[in-house]
Amino acid sequence: MGAASDTPFGGTIGKTVASSKPWWPTAIKPPAGAPNILVVLFDDVGFSDFGCYGSPIRTPTIDRLAAEGLRYSGFHTTAMCSTTRAALLTGRNHHSVGVGCLANFDSGYPGYRGKIAREAGTLAEMLRAHAYRNYMVGKWHVTPLTESGATGPFDGWPLGRGFDRFYGFLDAETDQYAPELVSDNTHIDPPGNHASGYHLTADLVDQAIRFIGDHIADRPDLPWLTWVAFGACHAPHQAPADIIAGYDEVFADGWDIERDRRLARQKAMGLVPQTTRLPPRNDGVKAWDEHSDDEQRVFTRLQAAFAGMLDHADRHLARLIAFLEKSGVRDDTLVIVMSDNGASQEGGPLGFINAMGPYNFKPEPVSEKLARIDDIGGPDTHSNFPHGWAMASNTPLRRYKQNTHGGGIRDPFVLSWPKRIEAGGEMRHQFVHACDLVPTLLELVGIDAPKEIAGCPQMPLEGESFARSIKDAGAPSKASPQYFEMFGHRGLWRGGWKAVTYHPPGTPFENDQWELFHLDQDFSETSDLAAREPERLAEMVALWWSEAEKHKVLPLDDRFGPRFAENAARFQGARNRFTFHAGMGHVPTDVAPDVRSRSYTVEAHVEIDAGGAEGVLIAHGDATSGYSLYIKDGFLVHDLNIGGSHQVVRSERKVGSGARCLGVRVERLVRKEPPAKGARTGVSEYTLLIDGEPAGSLQTQLGFHNLISWSGLDIGRDRGSPVSHYEAPFEFTGALAKVTVVMHEDQKLDGEAVGNAQMARQ
Repeated sequence: MGAASDTPFGGTIGKTVASSKPWWPTAIKPPAGAPNILVVLFDDVGFSDFGCYGSPIRTPTIDRLAAEGLRYSGFHTTAMCSTTRAALLTGRNHHSVGVGCLANFDSGYPGYRGKIAREAGTLAEMLRAHAYRNYMVGKWHVTPLTESGATGPFDGWPLGRGFDRFYGFLDAETDQYAPELVSDNTHIDPPGNHASGYHLTADLVDQAIRFIGDHIADRPDLPWLTWVAFGACHAPHQAPADIIAGYDEVFADGWDIERDRRLARQKAMGLVPQTTRLPPRNDGVKAWDEHSDDEQRVFTRLQAAFAGMLDHADRHLARLIAFLEKSGVRDDTLVIVMSDNGASQEGGPLGFINAMGPYNFKPEPVSEKLARIDDIGGPDTHSNFPHGWAMASNTPLRRYKQNTHGGGIRDPFVLSWPKRIEAGGEMRHQFVHACDLVPTLLELVGIDAPKEIAGCPQMPLEGESFARSIKDAGAPSKASPQYFEMFGHRGLWRGGWKAVTYHPPGTPFENDQWELFHLDQDFSETSDLAAREPERLAEMVALWWSEAEKHKVLPLDDRFGPRFAENAARFQGARNRFTFHAGMGHVPTDVAPDVRSRSYTVEAHVEIDAGGAEGVLIAHGDATSGYSLYIKDGFLVHDLNIGGSHQVVRSERKVGSGARCLGVRVERLVRKEPPAKGARTGVSEYTLLIDGEPAGSLQTQLGFHNLISWSGLDIGRDRGSPVSHYEAPFEFTGALAKVTVVMHEDQKLDGEAVGNAQMARQ
């Protein structure tokens, strides 16, 4: 192994250390009484979504864990997926470790590299030195997606950051019926599909049970860490149809009444103070009664899909807990169940059945949604609920994921440990932050954070242990202030007070209006004390700037789309040709050819015998969006799938036998005047090619203006949910030598639109 040089901006992201031996002591014994640790991390689940936090969604497994353990009402996250995971894994603030925003891009500044710095060891790396075995299942999303391909580098993947086994996905989201799966360091096919009854949640629990079962069989004397990060309840909201259908009646009264009901339950269970007030509806959210009957039907079903996904996950979590009990390790296993941020606003005001269309300027009117209402949650949908239901998920808090008001950063947190918590069912109201988890677990295990890992000196932990609160309900909250920042939205908590500002994108930061809340008396941030206590506010704002400088938050950057567009251009650079040879594996979407908003040519070199051949030559995407070039019934076919709308061109003549070069040429036709904001960006012509000669063409305004798909690329087959009208994998029956993709130099991306599409992915 060669040692990489330090980054030009400081830090050692990606640095390796020359060594042929494990850096941890291989014969060391674990601390006496060290518990097993099971971390269950939900995605985009709001403060009130668990049953034990006020929801009517059925979560009996989580509710039982809460009844046997503790519920925290003051657990805070960082407002986004990657960032919370970085804080949870390292015990430091997310900017401090290089994940100031998303793992999807590297801005070059120390706080925004999209990858956890080597100076910030993970919990798994810390525990490994004390004989723990570490298992990771589910969503990772803390390494740049441009490093997610077959060649890595793997130093930012789970096995490169202290985990011994990994089964899951690297991206922010994935289809639950046809996921982008990785086993250890290898991309693999899903073991089933929707037709066979497959669902990723069930698969992840199966793998967690296997990892723990194998551990018990092999080394029952050693403790383990198992980190289960569900895709639920990130979009796409997908769950069995019978579970979804059971929630239509539950949510038929709409989000306004649902918020009232949830707050009433929260007060009755003592989760929030009796004086807690429900804030006004979030900006842009209409009263439920102002929507038409058709809209209400669609919105109710979209919420039912979200609820069904959480319900379904809880049912499978029950299997995992039951396994711990049957195997005799439950009493000495510390179980934590939490969410990574508030409920998501990415569904927009009207929600989506298939978001892939609107993100490429294909509208999804309510009439179309209504016609597909029974498809919601199924294999050819990419559903997300509207703002109103996200608002209800975050009851009684303001705003959503991405924001630093309570709705984005205050989340459910359940802790259960039968051996140490005898009288369960209690509440804890201390302020706790995601970066406090690692110091707490280290104290409970009985070890200190290492000064060095693999020869790399370590940053000090920045979180504070809240272990004392497990036994002592009156234990104080953390002593140090806690800052928040995401896309220019900012906040600071100190001693029960919170200063917070919502930042309108593209406006000067100095124009932001700061608010001041006394959280100890104003749980839902409804009484702004900024005018009454200007000196306190000024002091807290000044402290925010000091903390921001200390933790690598600066420079502030609220550019939304340009950060995504710049990262894509920087990654592929001048490369304009890809060659895929037969025998290669799956290509994740972020390292596949970027054919968005440009002209390009695809050619497949094949050998067809006298009996003919059929099957996929190249396919990128899935049933919700993508493209596929294939032979069917002897004809060459190209399908441009935009949000389920199929623009199909079929060759005018059949493909003959022998050596053939089969392709498609895509040309962006010049538009005389620029399109209006939000409009389609012109016409493209798709021309089929047989041995270089045109064989049929199609013109369409639809195209990959902002994204192709969040599923990847394969040659010789379509491995997941099918892009076109065939049954996957529809493997090519001839001899495929290679496929080339040549991209032309006319790409023009709309940075803002790309950013909006990418944010729906987070």
